[in-house]
Amino acid sequence: MKPLVYRKSRRKRARTSKPARPKMHITRGDRVRVIRGEDRGTEGTVIRVIPKANRLVVEGVNVVSKHRRATANEEGGIIKFPAPIHVSNVMLLDPKSGDPTRVRRQKDKDGTVERLSVRSGQPIPRNR
Repeated sequence: MKPLVYRKSRRKRARTSKPARPKMHITRGDRVRVIRGEDRGTEGTVIRVIPKANRLVVEGVNVVSKHRRATANEEGGIIKFPAPIHVSNVMLLDPKSGDPTRVRRQKDKDGTVERLSVRSGQPIPRNR
């Protein structure tokens, strides 16, 4: 009689690679306009960028309130702060006209990558 062979356990499994994270076209300090959601049409400055989650925090957008219990060091109360929104729900503002625009990347002669506004062709400065 033949011995039982469990083929599924002997088979090599294919390694699944993590999906590639798209590049963030928006950085901290950029002026953006919300194009989707409850705060549509609101303009603000990017406070924080979370690339792993493809999210960012915009000043005055998606403001949520948190009820905080009082501790020995801090007093309690209701704290309002902006929560992260998805990067696809905002558009960068054109430096020339102030309208929302898509972003194009271009390499300079010295090798640095520059962001260009698709609408006007003007370079968008990085706020570092």
